[in-house]
Amino acid sequence: MRVLSLILLPWISLVISGCFSSSTKDVQSDFALGDMIEDPYRPDWSEVEAAEWVDKPVRDAIDAMRSRQAELPPPELSVEEALAARNEYPENPEINDQILRTLGQMPPVDEAKIEFDSTFVRHVAGDLKSTNPIMVSSTTEFEYAGLTGFEYLSFDDKFDYFAPADTVVSWQQSADGLMDKFVLRDDLAWSDGEPITARDIAFTFEVIMSSKVNPPAVRTGTSELRNVVAYDDRTVVFFHKEPRPTNVVNMIFPTIPQHVYADELPKDPGMNRSKFFTNLEDNPVVGGRYELVKRNRNQEFVFERREGYYMHEGEQVRDQPYFKQIRVKVIEDSNTALNALIKGDIDEMMLRAEHWVGQAAEPAFYENNKKVTGLEWTEFHFVWNMKTPLFADKKVRWAMSYAMDYEELLQVICYGLYQPPQGTFHPNSWMFPDNGPEPLKQDLEKAKSLLAEAGWSDTDRDGILDKEINGRRVKFEFSLMTYQTDNGKKVATLLKECLNKIGIVCNVKPTEFTQMQQAHEDHKFQASMGGWGTSTDPDSSYNLFGTGENRNYAQYSNPEVDQLFEQARRELDRTKRAEMYGKIHMLLWEDQPYTWLFYRNGFYAFNKKLRGYNFSPRGPYDYSPGSTSLYVPAATP
Repeated sequence: MRVLSLILLPWISLVISGCFSSSTKDVQSDFALGDMIEDPYRPDWSEVEAAEWVDKPVRDAIDAMRSRQAELPPPELSVEEALAARNEYPENPEINDQILRTLGQMPPVDEAKIEFDSTFVRHVAGDLKSTNPIMVSSTTEFEYAGLTGFEYLSFDDKFDYFAPADTVVSWQQSADGLMDKFVLRDDLAWSDGEPITARDIAFTFEVIMSSKVNPPAVRTGTSELRNVVAYDDRTVVFFHKEPRPTNVVNMIFPTIPQHVYADELPKDPGMNRSKFFTNLEDNPVVGGRYELVKRNRNQEFVFERREGYYMHEGEQVRDQPYFKQIRVKVIEDSNTALNALIKGDIDEMMLRAEHWVGQAAEPAFYENNKKVTGLEWTEFHFVWNMKTPLFADKKVRWAMSYAMDYEELLQVICYGLYQPPQGTFHPNSWMFPDNGPEPLKQDLEKAKSLLAEAGWSDTDRDGILDKEINGRRVKFEFSLMTYQTDNGKKVATLLKECLNKIGIVCNVKPTEFTQMQQAHEDHKFQASMGGWGTSTDPDSSYNLFGTGENRNYAQYSNPEVDQLFEQARRELDRTKRAEMYGKIHMLLWEDQPYTWLFYRNGFYAFNKKLRGYNFSPRGPYDYSPGSTSLYVPAATP
């Protein structure tokens, strides 16, 4: 479970003491469920039934991965050899691959070989802001939802979509690409014992598409759906506005229980003021493998395996989740977290570059832990709030980028483990342009020249650039939010030192994670360090760069970029889509709403007791099976 690296996946939840009420008089008279649905299309069932349907995959994610692994040559290392081996990546990348091949094998079919009473202690660098599935935004919250949420559609490490056999009987798509139909299993239950039905999915769509509800992330694709209709308790049909390659992505949104939310939502559409929703925040009703049983804010939250997930009417109907309990410890300081890992207080964590080459290379680390790495399509950057006068001019943003010392950043701070930046999409991804930009190198003279062109000069000769803005002469001084990690502070301090050489004052402001999230959401910042992992489809980046979008923290706007996103989500030809996203990539590079810093692989440590971890471009967790395939082998008699 990772927090934007955090990755700021990035974030208004305000609880006002003394304002709680759940009486009917508080119902908002202007609340209308689903009022943002432009065309609430609902054909008769006979019309739906008469369509030509094409079967889509329904599979068990672990079985599918197990089959793929079985087709490969046997691992070169035994378990004992893999546990004893030192990972010498990047000098010897082969040993990393061999360790992963051995320890990443899927759980055995023989359940007697699995320790089901085990506890998995995970680490996060930032706390949950909300347990409400609709309000998820940070990586921590998305992965919380992955453990506790009900899902009817998923994707594997290759970003191929399928319906999970645990929850779905069939998934079909109409031949014209305008409808997707799911038939749910009849043995599904929420954690309060009520059945999970197709009506919950349709209701959730209406909630997300209500103007008085303000979800930070999940409406981006959902708003592209024409309608979602439950024709009975088990059958739900997604109606699309037109055939699009993004239709499958648009269908993935979290599901909430209608019987819990329906009566209370009109009284508090923000789901953050009433006593009811305050209580629900700490006692959520969930439909996934695990349920929240304990929550100490900024310290720890605890899940327990939910019997109602795998048992139904006294019979086991699904595989039992492999951990009895998952404890998630919130430790913002990465050095403290690493010490906790070495002592055995946590069982996994993301490693910083300095950890990989430092403490995680020492004998004390290897006593109880292994370290592994895998390719992730993850980038980090400085984001410039373009609505602030300092960063409205593209020349200034380019000056910021030219001022950065990338050699110092990559070779010293990042120990040569990270890749130089080339923009928002990863060079290994299909949407990266054929002739992508070359990584920047520091050029202080170029930075000075651009600042001079933008009207910045040192008129009073105090060593700080100044300029007249809105009739007042201001000095070029700003605050840069960054993570409270050593790496975050070092990267921000490096920029501060670089800018000092060209007459700019940068005040580094290490900021607690949830405060940083809120500042981003409210656009109450000048500049900030951030990072993004990849989605399964580049269309989701519209939420980051589309005019007026929720997570467009730079407040960037380029009509050509908006138009290209719109065209790309309608283009079915993958090659033509790639060209469009390549143009978007280059336009963003030209406009520099971010100063891109580096691409970062996934570097992780796992306790030696754990097995079953693998990587995708989204890391070891955020795909299927992801974290659900981790397990502890039973002790050998």
